[in-house]
Amino acid sequence: MNRTRSVFLSVFTNRRMAVTLLLMFASSFPLPLTSSGTTFQVWLKRSDVDIKTISALTLVGLPYSLKFLWAPLLDRFVPPFLGRRTGWIAIFQILLMACIGSMGFFNPSSEMTQIIVLATGISFFSASADIVIDAYRVDLLRPEERGAGASMVMLGGRLAFLTSGALALILADHFSWQQVFLIMSGCLSLGLVTVFFAPQPEVEVVPPKTLSEAVIDPIASFFKKPGAIEILLFVVLFKMADTLASSLLSPFLVELGFTNTDIGSVNKVFGLILSLFGGLVAGAVIPKWGVYKSLWIFGVLQAVSNFVFVALAIHGKNYAWMVASIGVENFCGGLGTAALVAYLMGLCEQKFSASQYALLSSLTAVARTVLASGSGIMVKALGWPKFFAITALLAAPGLLLLKRLGRFEASSKI
Repeated sequence: MNRTRSVFLSVFTNRRMAVTLLLMFASSFPLPLTSSGTTFQVWLKRSDVDIKTISALTLVGLPYSLKFLWAPLLDRFVPPFLGRRTGWIAIFQILLMACIGSMGFFNPSSEMTQIIVLATGISFFSASADIVIDAYRVDLLRPEERGAGASMVMLGGRLAFLTSGALALILADHFSWQQVFLIMSGCLSLGLVTVFFAPQPEVEVVPPKTLSEAVIDPIASFFKKPGAIEILLFVVLFKMADTLASSLLSPFLVELGFTNTDIGSVNKVFGLILSLFGGLVAGAVIPKWGVYKSLWIFGVLQAVSNFVFVALAIHGKNYAWMVASIGVENFCGGLGTAALVAYLMGLCEQKFSASQYALLSSLTAVARTVLASGSGIMVKALGWPKFFAITALLAAPGLLLLKRLGRFEASSKI
């Protein structure tokens, strides 16, 4: 028993886990500040931008869905400083800090064009940073560390959302939006500092020698996997129900009459704590259950949890219902996210980790960007209760595909 506990603690407390945590913080930090992010949406809503425009602006996040297009460049070329991955991470962190710091100098009611350009820039640089951070994690972690690594991904991401989501909203009740964006830009420096202390992967991987090799070989290699097409479709659909339900959650809470502090403290702080707890629980059980079984159980739970928002929409402004709804949905969503991250890491090869993980994670962003862009129209036509009910039912296609992927369960285990 003591030996098992010692092994468990060593996995969760080693240097690779610490760097995974900090870089995932940097990777996730920009999202609430643009596209479908909470802070960005609340800023626009408070500036009297209508809900259709807000939902349409999720298309600003398209770089997250298209990042596989330039990922081969980041596999092929190596910066002349730091490491193969960490050099690129440093470059993108600097660019992100500059764009985020500039955002608050513009007024959404009169300078939307400039805001869209900046938001698109943030999405592009953030998606590019995601490519190399995800690839670095795949290269760095040992196979037995993937479950724990998925938990660190959850923790780093949730801490980032807590800062650029909850903290930013709370600060917005006391400071100007210009000051808030400058503070957020400063917080992102944590990722820049981390790369100077990040270890290099234990196995030295030779980058592709030509751009052709970087573009063609990772795709050809991936499609040699059994059920490759079904895997790609599953990655698109698995989080669709959960993502669509949360895509307009902040404007939904604003319409119910909750304050910025309510949204920040409950939706972000409490919700992220429960999401983190779900991720840690998943990280502990995935090595025992295997990825396939974990995806099944957690996929069902995250779909069913969407119905809590149906109840909240019916009850209206009710603080207790809001706390319960956000807690349940975030815990179940955390379970599903950790299982999916572990699954994606197991699918990638180190030589092409940037290209292959970018392809897979781009597909997970489809629901957050392209599909979510029409969610405002659905809300206008159906109302909030029916909208949330439909999002729960949209989990069915992903679960049906998962059943077919059961034929390849052995190749999905960690």
